[in-house]
Amino acid sequence: MNTAAFFDIDGTLYRNSLMIEHFKKMVKYEIIDPALWHTSLKNAFTEWRKRVGEYDDYMMELVNTYYDALKGRRVADLEFISNQVVTLHGDIVYKYTRSRILWHKLQGHKVFFISGSPDFLVSKMADKYNIDGYRGTGYLVDQEGRFTGEVVPMWDSDSKNNAIDEIVKEFDIDLTQSFAYGDTNGDFSMLSRVGHPVAINPARELLLNIKSTPELASRAKVIIERKDLVYELDASVKIISEDQLHI
Repeated sequence: MNTAAFFDIDGTLYRNSLMIEHFKKMVKYEIIDPALWHTSLKNAFTEWRKRVGEYDDYMMELVNTYYDALKGRRVADLEFISNQVVTLHGDIVYKYTRSRILWHKLQGHKVFFISGSPDFLVSKMADKYNIDGYRGTGYLVDQEGRFTGEVVPMWDSDSKNNAIDEIVKEFDIDLTQSFAYGDTNGDFSMLSRVGHPVAINPARELLLNIKSTPELASRAKVIIERKDLVYELDASVKIISEDQLHI
């Protein structure tokens, strides 16, 4: 049986969101009306940047606008922009995660991306890092090659769990010897199923769920990368509550 390493992309490898960069480029090239930013997204983005709003609120606003903007557009017409996202931003990654991908390849492990970003962007990241396979959110197209507005999600824990089932079967993977890397609660099932789970700059919900699952907490590593420093913690790390932040 083979050992595998499963990597989320946004926030785990890439230091932002591939979908956000794709959206921004569509605004730049006026494929999306710039007014949509000001009418639909600017307030949510500003609140998040000030750390008084939630990132998930901003992302949900963005996702809904993004779906509407893609609907009816030809995939081929956006190919240049999709390539630009990975060409210009594909190296803006966490050095810890980048080094782990290389390490796994040197060990002869199978490497996979399982990401909530659009599959047409995830595929380009997979090519860039020359890995064995990937799963991303499917943006469905019709017979004319136009986006229908329908999606098959890959950002939630259940979808990633199903993706792992498919990969295990196809590549004969031994999960007890395998690794997974993620940063949000959508990665919880992925981390739970492997022998070597690693939470990278984890979101509060993910870390709380790891801490409340003793068997997983005993195996999990927590990696924090900030500025020029990478350090490792275990799941017993203390979380400062919202109430403790208020003086």
